[in-house]
Amino acid sequence: MNDYTLTNTNGMKMRVSSYGGTVIEIHAPDRDGRFADVALGFDSIDDYRSESFYFGALIGRCGNRLANGSFSIDGAEYQLAINNGKNHLHGGPVGFDKVDWDAAPIHGQGYTGLELRYISEDGEEGYPGRLDVLVTYKLTDGNEWIIEYNATTDKPTIVNLTQHSYFNLAGHNSGEILGHEISINADAYTPGDEGLIPTGEIAPVAGTPFDFRTPKPIMQEIGEPHVQIQRGGGYDHNFVLNKQTPGTPERAASVYEPTSGRTLEVLTTEPGVQFYSGNFLDGSKLGKGGVQYDFRNGFCLETQGFPDSPNQPSFPSIRLDPGERYHSTTIYRFGIR
Repeated sequence: MNDYTLTNTNGMKMRVSSYGGTVIEIHAPDRDGRFADVALGFDSIDDYRSESFYFGALIGRCGNRLANGSFSIDGAEYQLAINNGKNHLHGGPVGFDKVDWDAAPIHGQGYTGLELRYISEDGEEGYPGRLDVLVTYKLTDGNEWIIEYNATTDKPTIVNLTQHSYFNLAGHNSGEILGHEISINADAYTPGDEGLIPTGEIAPVAGTPFDFRTPKPIMQEIGEPHVQIQRGGGYDHNFVLNKQTPGTPERAASVYEPTSGRTLEVLTTEPGVQFYSGNFLDGSKLGKGGVQYDFRNGFCLETQGFPDSPNQPSFPSIRLDPGERYHSTTIYRFGIR
């Protein structure tokens, strides 16, 4: 297990651990050129081992929730670990966030980066097939963090990889993120049941607190008496992205933090993005520098296939077969305004 520091020509810096592919720090400039760490996390790797907040972690094999931890492929039933009520979440108790990845620094024109490789054996956490995973992080001189996910398998399986960094663009120690203004490029979202498992409906955002097609502060409608807000304790939902060209990174979301001027644009090849407003943060564990991360002190934008896709025939498939290559790209682009 090793730590790596990625830097670019603008002074931006990321610190990454091979444990869980975890992004521990992201230092980005504000409108006055002052840098701050905008990623929530811990000082000790032991905290990452013991906690389940998924700060900065690579998530797999299957991000988000699977109903009852079960699915079938070609008539074969598979039962996964149950670690979120009666459901399976983020790959299980020992998902990709809880393993040591083989890491190697890489360099190229206009970027520095890290290659992370992990082989998930057939049956790990209940998933079928031996999955060979390669994830690349690149920090570019354009202040972009580019993530490339690749995987192959030797038998039919499911794969839905994502990254679970929590952001606070005012600085990781700056408290609530409710003043951040966000827009999401989605005309629809997938409502969830009481356990946040999608009902199967593709619901329009128009006329609901989930309409982020034009920018608005997170706080604006997070307290509305809407059943989906109540079930999630805020926002914890998958948005159905408006895709123009499949396989091409397109804008999923944009965020602006008014006090610092920092911006974050998210682009992805994936069909969905989970917007999570930090509703389960409870101050129970101290973060970096002894900071207490309380309710809604960070937000996540997890690019993904839809939750519970194997059990929802109308959702985009996350199945991977032998001879195919899983490939996904996400870009987190930092800026100022």
